[in-house]
Amino acid sequence: MTGTPSPHTLRSQRFRRERQADWARLERLMDKVEKGSAAQLTDDEILAIPVLYRSTLSALSVARETSLDRGLVEFLETLSARAYFFVYGSRTTLQDRLASFFSNDWPASVRSLWRETLVSGALMLLGAFVAAWLVSIEPDWFYAFVPADLAGGRDPAASTETLRATLDGSEDQPGLSVFAAYLFTHNAQVAILAFALGFSLCVPTALLMLYNGTMLGAFFALFASRGLGVELGGWLLIHGVTELFAVTLAGAAGLKIGWAVAFPADRSRLDAAIAAGRTAAVAMGGVVVMLFVAGLLEGFGRQLIVDTGVRYAVAAFTGLVWTAYFYGPRGRTFRGL
Repeated sequence: MTGTPSPHTLRSQRFRRERQADWARLERLMDKVEKGSAAQLTDDEILAIPVLYRSTLSALSVARETSLDRGLVEFLETLSARAYFFVYGSRTTLQDRLASFFSNDWPASVRSLWRETLVSGALMLLGAFVAAWLVSIEPDWFYAFVPADLAGGRDPAASTETLRATLDGSEDQPGLSVFAAYLFTHNAQVAILAFALGFSLCVPTALLMLYNGTMLGAFFALFASRGLGVELGGWLLIHGVTELFAVTLAGAAGLKIGWAVAFPADRSRLDAAIAAGRTAAVAMGGVVVMLFVAGLLEGFGRQLIVDTGVRYAVAAFTGLVWTAYFYGPRGRTFRGL
């Protein structure tokens, strides 16, 4: 003999019966989306999903409050979670994300850092001028600015012919690909350090930019004193336009965060740092790409292209490309802050 259903069971059955059609429709749509057929959804179906999702959330809330059967609550929780990722989750593909990054986000973030970029570049130039002046007066200053392992025999003790030989691309290399990988790793470490030090109120980042400039200035003063300044310019700039621009942008990103921490205006320092970090992080993501390109130019192009005029032409071309890419007109703006 079958007993009479309890009021609680009847209430649960009635609750399910009144809304079952909407849940079933939402479940079918989610099955279609999850099987990779989201592109086949009609306009009406796409518009219906948010409505059905909110209706399901409302039903879930009622089911929880009135302690309806646990199986129904779990079903609604699962269905709501599936619909949530469609309504609020990102439906862009990796290809779309990369396209957006390169077409808009990265160049726009660099443009928003123009003040910091000017400061970072000015600090590097200041260091270069000071070091070049000191080395031109006393060559032994070279050793104070350039570590021996970085100099690689290119120091005041080397003969003019030895210095010239290091610029012509004919020096024996154990493997240009290995050399390029080493330079990429080294330059990436410098850029990341300049970015990371920005949290310390800009000062360490500023000092690093100055120091990088002193190494450049010391090298130029040494080679210029031997009548090799023009050749050195081609040797450096074929990769240096990209490499130094990347390091300058990394310094700018660090300065952006450091300035926000030091002068947060009407926000807390943490909130200011987070807001500045959104823009700086996008710029740093692109810096890694630039350093990779610079590593290839330094490890391959500089060794394979030995004509000074061609080196300057490549340097000018890369400068024009980066300038147009970053500062050319864009249809959209980056919302980093």
